[in-house]
Amino acid sequence: MTSLFEGVGIALASLLAHKGRAALTILGVAIGVTVVMVIAAMISGINQSVSNLFQSLAPQSFLVWRFFQAGVNVSDGSDEASPWRRNPTIREIEADRIAVLPSVRYVTRRDESSATVEFGGLRLESVNVSGLSSQWVEVNGGDIYPGRTFTRLEDLANSAVAVISHKLEDQLFRGRDPIGQTIKVAGVPYSVIGVYTPPASLFSGAAQPFVGIPHGAFVKYVPYVKGWMRLAVGPAPGYTQQQSMDEVVATLRSLRGLKPGQENNFSIVTQDKLLDSWNKVTGMFFLVMLVLSSIALMVGGVGVVAIMMISVTERTREIGVRKALGATRRAILWQFLVEAATLTLVGGAAGMLVGGFVAWLVSRLTPIPAHVPVWSIVAALTASALTGIGFGLYPASRASRLDPVEALRYE
Repeated sequence: MTSLFEGVGIALASLLAHKGRAALTILGVAIGVTVVMVIAAMISGINQSVSNLFQSLAPQSFLVWRFFQAGVNVSDGSDEASPWRRNPTIREIEADRIAVLPSVRYVTRRDESSATVEFGGLRLESVNVSGLSSQWVEVNGGDIYPGRTFTRLEDLANSAVAVISHKLEDQLFRGRDPIGQTIKVAGVPYSVIGVYTPPASLFSGAAQPFVGIPHGAFVKYVPYVKGWMRLAVGPAPGYTQQQSMDEVVATLRSLRGLKPGQENNFSIVTQDKLLDSWNKVTGMFFLVMLVLSSIALMVGGVGVVAIMMISVTERTREIGVRKALGATRRAILWQFLVEAATLTLVGGAAGMLVGGFVAWLVSRLTPIPAHVPVWSIVAALTASALTGIGFGLYPASRASRLDPVEALRYE
């Protein structure tokens, strides 16, 4: 412990004696740690916001999709890179059969597209249009006020009614009451019956203008890419999510004629799967930023090599005296490694403080609830220390191998 404290003291004294040189040395380390801290804080805050959003939705519902694969998928258009082509589309008859299962309380259909929306002399291009079932608000969360959503009878009758978002209300009606007004979606008139407010989340402010209409009316009048209808299924009272999922899987396999040994050609997606998928995506972004920040750590490491080589040269006679008095190579090596690790730890601590301050500013000035996780602090300090030890190994080894007689003669 004595040699440890001695090495730390010598390193700090060197920092004070050569402030400019030391600052340039630890700058790379500080930048790398700052990047890690800020990115970790932002991703942690975003993940927490997404998790809270999922918890606000129908927690027991699950989705039936044509295909689902977590993470980032890259397709070049070939059949090998587009595995969803091997799965048949979800059909209306399948949705109808699922809806009558004892373990199912409701099934909502959803298809999406973009279309022009008109009111009076205003015309908006590429507005998000969704074909929905009557229980869609129960699945999506949020609230409709003023007005209401369409009923089951309006859904079955393909009624010309629409629910719009607050953003679309502001752009089309500009302060006028939208309820009862007629808008045109893809050239077809619809009566506005409600204004939708999505559940509060990080992404609420960035939501695009939206209009929801009954699914049958959507299929009949709105141009869209067919084959991507997805279902949301809610378990009936007295049944668990797993029991409902098992019955839905058995029904779909029977309708599609799948044999016991064949894999499902559809996907059952729970909120846990969606959250895992999101975490994989953000984890990939964090990995990329980690690689970029490691470049800054390497730059700082090169600076450590330079400053430690200068330190070895300046203290050559001191090393000779210590060896003449009985200091071992191991003791000399340990001392210089401690000094190198101290230099990078100071840079890591500086980067940690700056990163924490930037994360605090982000949480204050933006909707992102950034907060610094404890593991990022430990990881940043550990990476700083390891950088010092790794890059300080060569100067320390060189100092430990100096010949005491030659070192004492050094001028």
